[in-house]
Amino acid sequence: VQLQASGGGLVQAGGSLRLSCAASRSIATVNAMGWYRQIPGKQREFVAAFIRGGGPTYAASVKARFTISRDNAKNTVFLQMNSLAPEDTAVYSCFLDDFGPRLWGQGTQVTVSS
Repeated sequence: VQLQASGGGLVQAGGSLRLSCAASRSIATVNAMGWYRQIPGKQREFVAAFIRGGGPTYAASVKARFTISRDNAKNTVFLQMNSLAPEDTAVYSCFLDDFGPRLWGQGTQVTVSS
């Protein structure tokens, strides 16, 4: 199984970006799928995810600004990021939890200029 992340880039503060994470298998019944981010020199932090049996889950720092969505027909999860701030600058990585070890996609860089 592979995860392909895309959609990162450079944006000014207050702008928006949409990240995509496409899986090479069905995501309809996975246990969890979503996003983490990592700033150089800091630990990876949770951003948002779909958790099986529950609704979308968000980190407090992004809850009012980011929206996670999914298209099961395309095996893709999206992260719409609005009102971006310089502190959102990070490498964003998608993950998938199902049977076996957690799967990670390659990171996509998001840079927010002030």
